Amino acid sequence: MDQSSPKFRRDEVVGSRRLSNYFWATILTRGGLGFLTTGLSSRFQQNLLPFIEIKDIQFFPQGLVRCFYGVVALLLATYLWSCIAWSVGGGFNEFDREQGRVRIFRWGYPGRNRRIELVYPLAEVDAVRVELQEGLNPQRAIYLRLKGNRDLLLTRIGQPLTLEELERQAADLARFLQVGLEGLS
Repeated sequence: MDQSSPKFRRDEVVGSRRLSNYFWATILTRGGLGFLTTGLSSRFQQNLLPFIEIKDIQFFPQGLVRCFYGVVALLLATYLWSCIAWSVGGGFNEFDREQGRVRIFRWGYPGRNRRIELVYPLAEVDAVRVELQEGLNPQRAIYLRLKGNRDLLLTRIGQPLTLEELERQAADLARFLQVGLEGLS
């Protein structure tokens, strides 16, 4: 999402609150609870789930392994739900031509360094750079090239942008910042 005026532009970054994270956290929670409940049912010889016949499942080794898988799935789900709740990786990119600064803000994990904020003068910006990697794990990203060949990642991590969307965003940003565009041929 882009909020811009002739002198100010702000691009929101979703971070861990992506639809795919909600999907996998839900699947892991439901699956983990199912495996753990099945394992515990076999241990206590009590049908805790109405659609599972416990007499067919022995606690050692089947029930124990199901308890293990259930606990691991619930731990992974807890991690994903925590990242979603904390909005890890979420934030924004601000470009202010009036004040002459670029501000990159992201939320991190809870702790002393939860707020990640980078501020650079606009005079430091050399170009907007696009990186394309095709293949089994395609990656398409937009970077802000600073003086001294330092690059700041501006796009979100996750599913890659379409080539048209990447080109459009990079060209709009380069036009707004009045700098060159690198990496597209």
